[in-house]
Amino acid sequence: PAIPIVSTLTGVAADAEELTSPEYWVRHVRESVRFADAVGTLSGEGIATFVEVGPGGTLSALGQETASEAVFVPVLRADRPEESALVSAVAQVCTRGVTVDWAAFFAGSGARRVDLPTYAFQHQRYWLDAPTEIGDVTAAGLGPAEHPLLGAATALGGRDGALLTGRLSVRTHPWLADHAVLGSILLPGTAFLELAVRAGDEVGCSSVEELTLEAPLVLSEDDTVRLQVWVGAEDESGRRELTLYSSSDDTEDGRSWTRHATGVLRADEDHGGTPLTEWPPAGAKVVELDGFYDRLADGGFAYGPVFQGLRAAWRHGDEVFAEVALPEGVDAGGFGLHPALLDAALHATGLVDGTDDDAGAPGLPFAWSGVRLHASGATTLRVRLSPAGADAVALTVADGSGAPVATVDALVVRAVSPDALGAARRLESLFRLDWVPAPASAGRNGSVAEFADWNGVRSALDAGETLPDNVVVRCAGSEDGTAVHQRVHAVLELVQGWLADERCAASRLVLVTRGAVAISTGQDAPDLAAAAIWGLIRSAQSENPDRFVLVDVDNEDDWTSALTTGEPQLVVRDGRTLVARLARIRPEVGSEVVFGPDSSVLVTGASGMLGGLVARHLVVRHGVRRLVLASRRGQVGALYEELVGLGAEVAVVACDVADRGAVAVLLAEHPVTA
Repeated sequence: PAIPIVSTLTGVAADAEELTSPEYWVRHVRESVRFADAVGTLSGEGIATFVEVGPGGTLSALGQETASEAVFVPVLRADRPEESALVSAVAQVCTRGVTVDWAAFFAGSGARRVDLPTYAFQHQRYWLDAPTEIGDVTAAGLGPAEHPLLGAATALGGRDGALLTGRLSVRTHPWLADHAVLGSILLPGTAFLELAVRAGDEVGCSSVEELTLEAPLVLSEDDTVRLQVWVGAEDESGRRELTLYSSSDDTEDGRSWTRHATGVLRADEDHGGTPLTEWPPAGAKVVELDGFYDRLADGGFAYGPVFQGLRAAWRHGDEVFAEVALPEGVDAGGFGLHPALLDAALHATGLVDGTDDDAGAPGLPFAWSGVRLHASGATTLRVRLSPAGADAVALTVADGSGAPVATVDALVVRAVSPDALGAARRLESLFRLDWVPAPASAGRNGSVAEFADWNGVRSALDAGETLPDNVVVRCAGSEDGTAVHQRVHAVLELVQGWLADERCAASRLVLVTRGAVAISTGQDAPDLAAAAIWGLIRSAQSENPDRFVLVDVDNEDDWTSALTTGEPQLVVRDGRTLVARLARIRPEVGSEVVFGPDSSVLVTGASGMLGGLVARHLVVRHGVRRLVLASRRGQVGALYEELVGLGAEVAVVACDVADRGAVAVLLAEHPVTA
């Protein structure tokens, strides 16, 4: 070989004779992989940089355990775009001294070499102003919202309400990236309040009577989020309900909106607020803030420069006084009260009821009450924080001269939950398969001919016929287990013959089924044979693109026009052609299963390692006191005594969970809540 190869079969360098020997590859399939030995051999020869060429970083992780001093660089990663992963890999190997052909890398890009400054970099960020204007929205029947976080506003016909919409991303609002909590970029709770205040302005309500945050809004570096702020009709008391929603910009399904906050707006007279002219107040004790944000970062609050606005603090009795400011260059224009500025004021909540040494993490806003904005556009604030009940503070907010800016009767803060943030992040990674109308196509479906099976196709070929663009084979369904096996085996024979015969290469094999797919919840279960055939052909499609098409129909109507879409999988229902698309799953807030001491939980596969881990987790972490452990043999060994020793009431039952009747009996004898 032109490049030396170290074999993972032998763990040492391989020669050409070995690599060209059939016996070698047979051994490679049958014998153990000596990956660690191969890495050790290379490390012994002074190799300190390894590049993994593959779809992920599994081998890099294994190699790092074997050669801890070496660096392993995967070319691709499952959690990031291919181009980004590849460029990062090239940069990493370059810093390790590997020669990179930069001319080839930048070929055709117009890139050129430039001289770097000879002085040390200051490591200071300069954000470019991203265009956040959305253009003229009047053509869509909307009015401009005239707010940095919103794009449009409109009245709701016949409902005396309003709808405000906008789009957010770290690219268009880069300062949001500085609000990082437990490794996630969160839209600050003060931004939700700002949106509520702006919505109140739209309908003439000057007071946010209540605003409760139900779910965090996690922002990713690449995604764009759509916002909707709904304001309801005015009731007899002059109040209006408020609801805030978000949805990822890459979803088109109206069911994919997440509710983040609800509240009540009210028209209220502005009494001007309370000034804070005496500053700092007489007798107040200075609070030492050296290392304050470093301590917050250690606790998971990794605030960036825009949100590190707490400049000074004093304590006087049970009250805390804070001075906050926006960094130079941050524009507060258009905001009622810039979210980063008010958020910095809330950092002092950790000082209330504490001392300088034991100041805790500030927590995150959970519920606002009695919020009134007296002035807008402030860039510096004086803030008085007073206890207002359990976990609550009242805020009096003034500008740098002491003039009133805002009043908050009560703000309840809650400690941030890693589980809640994890759930919010998981919402961005959960998808379902939706069937949506196929896009309009002006293409032609080509010639079509129908055959009964592979024998018919082969006979036509042997007779010298040329296959059409689309060869159609209808697949019979069945709900009988034996017949299902026979039907699938026949289709497998068809697929194998189709792929093996080069005379079929220019045509597509279209397999037509009936009842293979349930396109919505509550539909009848798919035909067993047809569903199994779809599973088989989907695998064949992934290995052989453009060779197979699946069409599931509900009647004998003409469906061939669906072939013009060019889609590999089609469902025809009531004359409509549907195609498969991924859509994000966003469960309703509060729909998750909650475990606790009153729960009775069924754990299947309890005799296995995973079942045991789940059972222990339920008892230790969630305090579950009643468990039903099900396994095929009804034996869980020492796990029973362990769980009883932890205070749990345990029932061990034998049950085959693949047997519907047996499961019904189990649930009847042992009622469970989860």
